[in-house]
Amino acid sequence: MIGLLQRVTQARVEVAGETIGAIDRGLLVLIGVQKGDTEPRADRLLERLLGYRVFPDADDRMNLSLRDINGGLLLVPQFTLAADTRKGTRASFTSAAPPDEGERLFDYLIAQARVTFTNIETGRFGADMQVHLVNEGPVTFWLET
Repeated sequence: MIGLLQRVTQARVEVAGETIGAIDRGLLVLIGVQKGDTEPRADRLLERLLGYRVFPDADDRMNLSLRDINGGLLLVPQFTLAADTRKGTRASFTSAAPPDEGERLFDYLIAQARVTFTNIETGRFGADMQVHLVNEGPVTFWLET
């Protein structure tokens, strides 16, 4: 699984003009599911997202995690993260999980996140979403399990 995390001061997702998920300070994470991804990979990605040290401490060093600051976590499905862009001028999505498997693992990730963390918001799998964010820093990391 792929998680493109962005440290934000605020973020929200809209579908058809309606806000379906919003957070203040925390992480907006775009989630890509690839063929062969499993629940243990989703568990590992979640562990990394909650514990990854991207927030500044008193010395302005990135030493604090989402758990440490009790921030928000906005998970947004984005199958294009699994694109192969090495050749040509059009991405190939052969490495992306089929939609039903991608949705199943995205839903699994959400369910596990809600068991271990309280401030979880999400986008909607398969929807045409508008994602708004204020990237703090900017700080952006690509995590893959």
